[in-house]
Amino acid sequence: IILRNLFTMNKILFLNLPYKFDISRASRWPEKTKSGTLYYPYWLAYCVGVCQKEGLNCKLIDCITRKYTQEDTIQKVQNYNPDYIMTEITTATCEYDYQTINKIKKENPNVKIIVGGTHATILPEQVLKECESIDYVVRQEYDYTVPEIVQNEDISKVLGVSYHENGEIKHTPNRSQLENLDELPYVSKVYQQFLDVNDYAYAFAQKPMIQIVSSRGCPNHCNFCSYPSTMGGRNYRTRSIKDLADEFEYILKEMPEIKEIFIEDDTFTVNQERVQNFCDEILKRNIQPVWSCNTRVDLTYETMKKMKEAGCRLLVCGYESGNQKVLDETHKGITLKQSQDFANNARKLDLKVFGCFMIGLTGDNLETINETYEFAKKLYPDMCFFQQAVPFPGTGFYKWAKENGYLITEDYSKWLNEDGYLNCLVDYPYANHQEIEKLRDNLMSKYYFSFAYIGKTFLANLDWTEFKRVMRGGTQYISFRLKKAIKSEKE
Repeated sequence: IILRNLFTMNKILFLNLPYKFDISRASRWPEKTKSGTLYYPYWLAYCVGVCQKEGLNCKLIDCITRKYTQEDTIQKVQNYNPDYIMTEITTATCEYDYQTINKIKKENPNVKIIVGGTHATILPEQVLKECESIDYVVRQEYDYTVPEIVQNEDISKVLGVSYHENGEIKHTPNRSQLENLDELPYVSKVYQQFLDVNDYAYAFAQKPMIQIVSSRGCPNHCNFCSYPSTMGGRNYRTRSIKDLADEFEYILKEMPEIKEIFIEDDTFTVNQERVQNFCDEILKRNIQPVWSCNTRVDLTYETMKKMKEAGCRLLVCGYESGNQKVLDETHKGITLKQSQDFANNARKLDLKVFGCFMIGLTGDNLETINETYEFAKKLYPDMCFFQQAVPFPGTGFYKWAKENGYLITEDYSKWLNEDGYLNCLVDYPYANHQEIEKLRDNLMSKYYFSFAYIGKTFLANLDWTEFKRVMRGGTQYISFRLKKAIKSEKE
């Protein structure tokens, strides 16, 4: 295969497409960041690693971090002269993404354009109809789908693809999910080759940070989460402990500038025995990484303690609501007591917590939203995020909002406002979308600008590294709020 590919010289250009704002397409909330967060294009990067492993000629360009315009991007395409372009689109950015893809195709009519991601996975036929410049949609995990497209003359034999043929749209059967994740090359090596780690950040992580994945799929059934409904599915699969620890060790040795490793699994702690065994391996190797992860509040104290000992600094969790009935209606699968215990245990162990809360969930009303705010104050995570529920296609929340006539639009060009932030897309019986947006912003301001939070945050972050991180995120958020206030005043 490698000799054949070298002979044919097929070239694949992986593009994180440009946009009008800095935006994280790989994020669960693809919008302009309010606090400096910018994700790595990690799905694309994993696929680059697989294609290189297959002997294909690849290049990855992140047009977002390089501040490329559509015209700049077209020029880079022409300079590289690829046979294939692989990219991702999201629901929030698809209209602009289509414009970019059409312009690329117009200037490079012979290039084959492949598109993946959450939006393309759940609406492949619609995507192909709306943008005829797209040759192939690759559904769900596409690590091995892309190289097979390049290596196969008969696309009908490649699983997980939707495509045009003789004026019709055809879909091959779904591809089985990758079970042996140890097959995937280290994404950190792909970053090293093509990206600048200083371009990426989490508001809650030390900079520079790096994102890697230790598992795919999530067995939980939160009705608002798009990734298990689209990309990774609900079949939980993991890398071996050795493989994950080996990549940690590689990063610490070969990328010493990295201050923090973030495990970007849907939920890293699904299997707590695995987590503890991983921590034991880290302690055994005595490599002393600083790392963080996405988790749930059902963690035991024993697991959290082991994570802390192995270098875990911060836990990102979805508290979501302060009302048990709302949690039950969203199929979150947690209790308020678990959330309280989690917060208490994290505080005892000096683990930082980034707590996510949502308003406008199924079962919510003004009273339960207020309960969520009061619960957030009771838990007092180190960092907090209030966000309106978003009806991503393919989720239970989307279905609920549509069936009840609550969706205000299915025009995806209206998902982001002119400043790059996600609009509220649902009108509820108790509040319209504008009222929900105002309520969301007020909750954020009340939480972050309270004397209790300011005192607690700064007293808890007196070391220089944490102080710089808090100041960076805080300054950017305050700037966001001031600009919004000025705009509202003018209106």
